[in-house]
Amino acid sequence: MTVEDVIAYCLAKPGTEETYPFGDHVLVAKVGGKAFAFIGQNAPPSVGLKCGATEEEAAELRARYPSTVTVMAYLGRYGWNSVALTATVHTTVPPTELAELLDASYDAVVAKLPKSRRP
Repeated sequence: MTVEDVIAYCLAKPGTEETYPFGDHVLVAKVGGKAFAFIGQNAPPSVGLKCGATEEEAAELRARYPSTVTVMAYLGRYGWNSVALTATVHTTVPPTELAELLDASYDAVVAKLPKSRRP
C-alpha cells in the first residue's frame, strides 16, 4: 500500500477525522477524538498503529517483518508499531495484512470509547 492508499483507507472508516497536530508531515487519523493511525508523509513514509493489546503482541509483528516494522517512538511500550510503506516487495507487510492491522487498530480504539462517542 502507498501512503495515499493508507490515508484513503483510514479516512473511509466511520467517524474518522483527519488532524495534523504535529504539522503537515504527520496526519493523525482519529475516531471519537482518539488516534488510531499516525501517517508520516515525509520520506520515508510510514504508518504508526496499535498492534495488539500488549507489547508482546506488537513484538510478534516486528519479528515477522524485522526490516519493515519497528517500535513506534513514545508509544511502543503500549503496543504501537511503525510500519514502513516503502520497503521492497519481499520485506514489506502485504497490503491485505496491512489493511487488517489498520482495521484492528481502529477497532481497538473504538472499543475503548464510551458508547456515546462511538460511530
